[in-house]
Amino acid sequence: MEEKLRILMCEDDENLGMLLREYLQAKGYTAELFSDGEAGYKAFLKNKYDLCLFDVMMPKKDGFTLAQEVRAVNADIPIIFLTAKTLKDDILEGFKIGADDYITKPFSMEELTFRIEAILRRTKGKKNKESSIYRIGKFTFDTQKQILSIDGESTKLTTKESELLALLCAHANEILQRDFALKTIWIDDNYFNARSMDVYITKLRKHLKADPTIEIINIHGKGYKLITPETE
Repeated sequence: MEEKLRILMCEDDENLGMLLREYLQAKGYTAELFSDGEAGYKAFLKNKYDLCLFDVMMPKKDGFTLAQEVRAVNADIPIIFLTAKTLKDDILEGFKIGADDYITKPFSMEELTFRIEAILRRTKGKKNKESSIYRIGKFTFDTQKQILSIDGESTKLTTKESELLALLCAHANEILQRDFALKTIWIDDNYFNARSMDVYITKLRKHLKADPTIEIINIHGKGYKLITPETE
């Protein structure tokens, strides 16, 4: 019998939290609910989860702080933020921390389920793929292990960073169409996902700056291009 996927939920609205937990359990997940960030973090350290669902505004420890602490322990676990906030700055802050998705209240249970399933398909599906190694200038990039290496130094990339870099490598020295990248990795090419991708492009540029022969350039109105003298 296949083991149920476990979701860590942190939501201080008791009614909403219980409703979400019951719905997700009915969908076949094991959902554990906590009403504040501190309790959620303690549970995260003790147990293994496949996905985190965090409200932004919580007592004791807010969702952004909780996500940063979780990312410090596990850079790969998918995180979805739930919030009543709709300000662009708040949403971008979530993506900078490394959120995989961001859903504003009120939302439909069907929409939340769709987003969870889409993220888990990508993250779980990657584990079954054969290893693929790219040479990017002086770097070696292992897409399966999500490790970028140069001169004996290795950096563990997040899932989103790895997926985006893999797409850029597959289209090295060619234009990676913005819409294609958004729909491949983020499912939807809306404004917030587009801004999220910009954040991740900036992160990848920082990771690759050790080799000045490599550059990720913007192609206005089209997308991005990974310029590299050597790619396999």
